[in-house]
Amino acid sequence: MRIDIISDVVCPWCFIGKRRLEKALGARPDITAEITWRPFQLNPDMPAQGMLRADYIASKFGDSGHSRRIHQTIGETGASVGIDFAFDRIVRSPNTRNAHRLIRYATKEGLGGAVVERLFRGYFLEGRDLGDLDTLATIADEAGLGFEEARAFLDSNAERDEIIAEDRNARRLGVNAVPCFIFESQYSISGAQEPEFFYPVFDLVKNGAATAK
Repeated sequence: MRIDIISDVVCPWCFIGKRRLEKALGARPDITAEITWRPFQLNPDMPAQGMLRADYIASKFGDSGHSRRIHQTIGETGASVGIDFAFDRIVRSPNTRNAHRLIRYATKEGLGGAVVERLFRGYFLEGRDLGDLDTLATIADEAGLGFEEARAFLDSNAERDEIIAEDRNARRLGVNAVPCFIFESQYSISGAQEPEFFYPVFDLVKNGAATAK
């Protein structure tokens, strides 16, 4: 079953959605999933160098009380799927274009899922700056790509235009929030839904494949 996931690595609900999809797939061993991660920048106008997290939170949420309530809700939800969000460790909010380029490159090397997992963990659990090229190359190395190979790729402009085009295309198709899960280019689920929400779609895809035979 082909599953395209439109997401951003600085979206906590995308991390939660990843865990919930994994749980749903774990409950359905009859399904073999081929997952491809697709780019979507939550903050496409973010400066290339990113910005201080405190400044970003202030500009987006205003008073600190509101942001604390949001983080509390996300933290509680994350804990239910084994994610111990450490928002206090995050110093910078990055521009994620290079992170998406790295995911695209890793996908071609068969390591897209591993890199995405390390990016989520690096940002939300360890507070690493995903806008820093050395940090991205180190994360790639941890996921099984070589540091020098990843750094050379990131230093180039490879896949930049493709990432921008995919992001724009997703918005043209009506995607305005992530995560968005697309199954066999036919069915979509928007948001970090509970695992049980995926089962009817799994069945639709499987039944459709069986009927087509």
